[in-house]
Amino acid sequence: MASPLPGNRDTVLNISFGTKNKIVYHFATGKYDALFSGGIQMMQAGAIVGGIDTTGKVNTLFESTNTTYRNFTKSRTKTAYGPATVYCIYRKDKTGVILEQAFTTFKDKNYFLARTKVYQCGRSINYCSPLVNAKVSLNWGGDNYGLHSPFDNDMWATYETERLDSLKFTSSEVSVIFNENRKGLVVGSLEHKVWKSGIYLQGNSARSFQLTAFGGYTDQKLTHDLRSHGTVESEQGIISSPLIMVGYFDDWRSGMEIYGSNNKLTEPPVIAPWKGATPVGWNSWGVLQDKIDLPSAKGVIDFFADSCKLYRTKDHKLFIDLDSFWDRMIEGGLDGNSDKLKAFVSYCNAKGFEPGIYWAPFTDWGKQGDRKVEGSDYSYKDVWTYINGKPLDVDGGRAMDPTHPGTRARIVKYIEFFKSLGFKMIKIDFLGHATLEADHYYDSRVTTGMEAFCNGMTFLDSVLDNKMLTYAAISPNLATARYVHMRRIACDAFKSIAETAYTLNSVTYGWWQGHMYDFMDADHVVFKDASIGENRARLASAVVTGSLITGDDYSKRGPWRTTAMKLLQNKDLLAIVGKDGKPFRPVVLEKGKAPSNVFEKRMGNKLYLGVFNYGENKTTMKLSLLRLGIKSPKSSKMIMGPSTAKADFSDGQVSIQLPGKDAAIFCLDL
Repeated sequence: MASPLPGNRDTVLNISFGTKNKIVYHFATGKYDALFSGGIQMMQAGAIVGGIDTTGKVNTLFESTNTTYRNFTKSRTKTAYGPATVYCIYRKDKTGVILEQAFTTFKDKNYFLARTKVYQCGRSINYCSPLVNAKVSLNWGGDNYGLHSPFDNDMWATYETERLDSLKFTSSEVSVIFNENRKGLVVGSLEHKVWKSGIYLQGNSARSFQLTAFGGYTDQKLTHDLRSHGTVESEQGIISSPLIMVGYFDDWRSGMEIYGSNNKLTEPPVIAPWKGATPVGWNSWGVLQDKIDLPSAKGVIDFFADSCKLYRTKDHKLFIDLDSFWDRMIEGGLDGNSDKLKAFVSYCNAKGFEPGIYWAPFTDWGKQGDRKVEGSDYSYKDVWTYINGKPLDVDGGRAMDPTHPGTRARIVKYIEFFKSLGFKMIKIDFLGHATLEADHYYDSRVTTGMEAFCNGMTFLDSVLDNKMLTYAAISPNLATARYVHMRRIACDAFKSIAETAYTLNSVTYGWWQGHMYDFMDADHVVFKDASIGENRARLASAVVTGSLITGDDYSKRGPWRTTAMKLLQNKDLLAIVGKDGKPFRPVVLEKGKAPSNVFEKRMGNKLYLGVFNYGENKTTMKLSLLRLGIKSPKSSKMIMGPSTAKADFSDGQVSIQLPGKDAAIFCLDL
């Protein structure tokens, strides 16, 4: 720690950062202001450490405003984000506990990082905020909005925007306050190994609101917790809040992408980066679901081998993934007859495809507690997660303690079984069950749901040993990134335009997670029993998200086969996916839960536009070229869309005509 610098407790400390931004810390009150050159004043923010009960009431143990200033330090350091200056202000309460308010700043960045610590407090806490009760005012024109982010993608969770003057909510992990001119204030946690974090916003007017960012967030609907956040125990006498990023950006989309990248820098991946091409494949849950068997799986493989030969990854691979109910292809359990599953793997390999499998490592679908846990001498009732002495059910599945040796033995049993058969991909599901706050965990050092999740996922990755493409389905939005290559961006979606719109809600406000994961996915693309326009829209939603997994039952003849041969072999679309597998950005924002209807992606001197019409009737969309950041393109072409779709460029704008329930993707040469 740097030597203490003199400080007058009756004065202020001015901390400059970025371009004409500064933090003003008030020694006398323990509060601070953050003044951004982008027209944002964040005033009278404090720090609190304490407890939060099941009703959400915070019981304060230590507060910056009720402690006495002692001294501060200033030090220069190298961080994962670049060279930084760290300011630490130390305050002391009457019991001798030291409270630290730390600010990490950068010369070239318009954001700062805030953290609060307490030393020698001798108590467990479950609430910690380095930024509490700030009064924020905006000097912005136009309408202003706040973003409510979900914790995960379970139960068809969605993102939602609300007008600033009427909002009152707690957003999970991150929020952004933005206006129609794209200015934005990004506030979010960069750490997810100990705390569930919340960003509380309460609008006061169209230009002002209250802001708190804290660790200790639980909610029965969003995080699926039935009790308050687990207590955080001191480590060597220190308890620390999550690290919070606070920053202004002229374009909030750039701010969210920086936020996503900073998450990855703060908590680097446990799993090794994926070295192959952007995944392309098929998954049985799209249509076959519980009807999966060896003949149908072989029929699907034959279709792609014989009739849809261009539908491949950039390195000419195709993943064929058996979802839930694959166990109907074995007899007598994992130690029984698995000849059908072996035959599936062999058939995949013979056709040059990559076999995939599905599993939920922290979920028990049975209710009889005396059943033996596979690979162990424990019973299932020994490994369940308990709340108030009762096993916890979420989504019809019983949560399992990720730290329990029985759960771990089961992981070893299943994963070694999959690896021994030669599976090259695994879809892991219901990972949120591992994050649930519990009465206790087998590992007594683990006291919070996120610690349990980190414990379980790290162990799972160690057993996988980087031998498979690892794909997460239902899972925490941010915390999962360290442990998998690929993640489904929303909940189950199949074929309709409504399901396409649902998926693109998450892309509209969560595309930046592509800076955390190797790949994002839009779930299985299903064509069966939908119009050709809806088929195009569903496929376009996958291209816009980044990777491509289809899901029809191609073992049977039907119009979906013809559609697949036409749409899935579009070389231009596959080239977009294969280039880097990264999502498109939203261009146009709607209010509430409505997704953007225009997405963009730059690749070299080309700009790709994904355009969607979610309504029943034909529409004409008009968009300023300035909004796209371009002048008139040299040329343009539609690489997928209905023949009636048109894009006209004149008078500084693009006008796009599109039929109802349809989509098109355009390529612009700049």
